[in-house]
Amino acid sequence: MLNALARAASPAQLRALFPGAMACAVVAAAAGFLGQHYGAPVLLFALLLGLAMNFLAAEGPCGPGIAFCSRGLLRAGVALLGLRITAGQVLALGWGPLAMVLLCVALTIGLSMLAARAMGFQGLFGLLTGGATAICGASAALALSAALPAHPQKERATLFTVIGVSALSTLVMVAYPMLVRSLGLDARHAGIFLGATIHDVAQVVGAGYSVSSQAGDVATLVKLLRVAMLLPVIMLASAVTRVRLAAAEPGAQAGPRPPLLPGFALAFALIVAVNSTGFVPTSIQSLGSECSRWFLVAAIAGIGMKTELKQLATVGLRPVILMVGETAFLAALTLGLMRWMT
Repeated sequence: MLNALARAASPAQLRALFPGAMACAVVAAAAGFLGQHYGAPVLLFALLLGLAMNFLAAEGPCGPGIAFCSRGLLRAGVALLGLRITAGQVLALGWGPLAMVLLCVALTIGLSMLAARAMGFQGLFGLLTGGATAICGASAALALSAALPAHPQKERATLFTVIGVSALSTLVMVAYPMLVRSLGLDARHAGIFLGATIHDVAQVVGAGYSVSSQAGDVATLVKLLRVAMLLPVIMLASAVTRVRLAAAEPGAQAGPRPPLLPGFALAFALIVAVNSTGFVPTSIQSLGSECSRWFLVAAIAGIGMKTELKQLATVGLRPVILMVGETAFLAALTLGLMRWMT
């Protein structure tokens, strides 16, 4: 991440990046306006608008800036997610919810990888969709995509995952509050369920506070626990990348190998550690969190611009079934574990 930013710092590079970066910024602003006025996920609007402007990446001067936003800003946005989390927030919930989140994330991702292989996909596609479902929706999909090895179908898989997880997150944001009321869960358990199952942070907040203020507070903290799981899962994705590269080139010991912990993941961990000290002002936390949000919106706009819509039309029904199954499994597992772990 730092290397990409350093390379972009020279005046010549800045001039080359400016048109594409401005295009991504305009799409991000439009997506923010639409999301604010229509209540749908901003990332989804950014993706759809980016897809409609694919011609900007295909020809003209915008290509370099769009490529930078889809990679450099993506990694910066993921790193700044660390300003949402502190060690104190994690400890305040106690061991029960923490153990439950660990189990849910591990089992959901593991089952997703097995299911992906059984359905004819690569296991890494299951890691991508399972990580998005189990951790923090579109943000996790983008972070994991940045850590996974290059592949001709990677961007299409990432786009599908972002679309699918955003749509499912919006759906369950409406459905799950009705479910917890029908099950008669108290405010604490309702918050735990909502925080442990809904994909995106914004939808967790919306669903939790639609039940009660206490449920909203608990849901937000549980969701932040899931966001904290992003770091070990990125390490898993990086380890898989290293193993695959070593298997592909067994004799290439002298060649460079990707680090076990990518730079943006290390930055994420350091920011969480600093944020946990209590010395980071609230204004800085809010500013960093807002920058993270807009960096991710601009990044997904850039990814959309780099992708042709006809590529998504060939996805088929099986990936949809996989993601719906992951969502249903996570909800059922959470309900089962809540009986004896919270």
